[in-house]
Amino acid sequence: MARQLRAEQTRATITAAADLFDRHGYESTSLSEIVEHAKVTKGALYFHFAAKEDLAHAIMELQSRTSNQLVREMDSRGYSSLEALMRTTFAIARLAVDGPIPRAGLRLATADVTVRPPLRHPFTEWLEFATRKLTSAVKESDVHPDIDVGAVAHSLVCFFVGTRVAGRNLEPVGRLPRRVAEMWHLMIRGLVPVHRRARYLTLATQLEREIRTVGQAP
Repeated sequence: MARQLRAEQTRATITAAADLFDRHGYESTSLSEIVEHAKVTKGALYFHFAAKEDLAHAIMELQSRTSNQLVREMDSRGYSSLEALMRTTFAIARLAVDGPIPRAGLRLATADVTVRPPLRHPFTEWLEFATRKLTSAVKESDVHPDIDVGAVAHSLVCFFVGTRVAGRNLEPVGRLPRRVAEMWHLMIRGLVPVHRRARYLTLATQLEREIRTVGQAP
C-alpha cells in the first residue's frame, strides 16, 4: 500500500511539474508551486526528487521513452519512409495536445536544462530519425535524389519545434496538428517529385483530420 501511494505521489508530482513547466517555463516555476499544484507534501516531493532539475530530467526521460516507442511502432508497420516520418510528427503533435508531459518535454528541450547521460537530447534523436527516414525516402524515390538530406532533416526538426514554440504564445495547443499539416504541405512541395506529391499532400490532410475528428483539436 505504501509503495502504491509513493507511485501515485510520483506520478502526481511529475504531472504537476510538467503542467507548470509548460505554462510558465522551467526557470519561473518553483518547487513550492509544484508541491501546491501536485497536492503533495514537501517531504513526499523530496523523497523522490532532490531538486527541480531532477523533475525536469524525469519528464525528459518520459518524453524520450514515448518518442522512441513511436519510432519503433512506425518502423514495424510497413509504411514508406516518408509516410513513417510524417506519421511520427503527427503522433508527437497529438500527444502534445493530449497531455502536459510531452508539451513540457519540448519546452524543457529549448530551456537551459542539462541532459544527463545516458539520456540524449531529444533534438539529437529527432535529427537522427529524420535523417534516416529521408535517406531511405530518397532510395524509395519519394524524395528528390539531389536533396541535401542533412540540411533537410535539420530544417524539418527546426520547423517542427519552431511551430510549437511560436504557437505557444500565439494560439491554443489544439491548433498544433493543423500547423503540422501546413508544415508538411510546404515541405512536400519542395521535396517530393510531382508524380508522387498528391499522395503525401492527401496524407497530411488526412492525418490532421483524424486528430480533429476524435475531438483532439478544434
